[in-house]
Amino acid sequence: MISNVKILVVDDDTLIKNLTVTALTYCVNREVKSFDNAILAWEYINQGNEVDIVISDVDMPDMNGFELMSKVREKYPEKIFIIMSGVSDYERRSQKAGADAFLAKPFEINDLFSIVQYFVVDRA
Repeated sequence: MISNVKILVVDDDTLIKNLTVTALTYCVNREVKSFDNAILAWEYINQGNEVDIVISDVDMPDMNGFELMSKVREKYPEKIFIIMSGVSDYERRSQKAGADAFLAKPFEINDLFSIVQYFVVDRA
């Protein structure tokens, strides 16, 4: 089991971002940071802040989730990256691009928990 896992949620949809952060903070008991755009998230990660798992939406202005994942993978290949989207075609693309998991929107909270638990507990 990995202790003190730091999770970063990136989504420009405030409702989904806040729901995801709240669920992870109170139900999985992990430290969660969030951003509403990928550029700010990348700046945070690139400054060396501790992040173990990134959960990012795809469709965001300025920098999309795939671009963020590419930057993270290039500099920090050990970080776990989970793509989330309501576009089902992105699941295959996310696998090809190297995402660790795909979370289809709208998602059930249990689906979110299962994915995070896999990387925090089961895979450790």
